[in-house]
Amino acid sequence: MRLLVLCFLITACNKGETRRPETTERQRDSVMGASQLPGAAGVRGALRAGDSAAARNARLDYVDR
Repeated sequence: MRLLVLCFLITACNKGETRRPETTERQRDSVMGASQLPGAAGVRGALRAGDSAAARNARLDYVDR
């Protein structure tokens, strides 16, 4: 019984600082694209297309100024 109470107190006093930071959708997709899973090539292509579109939009925004 004492062990159970001790475990409860240790768990309740934990500040949760050991949690790792959340990963972004981009990071998860990048990891999946680098894997050997089926469809990984499609994920890599989608990331490339998104990067290309973002770069194009940045250039257009620069020209508008």
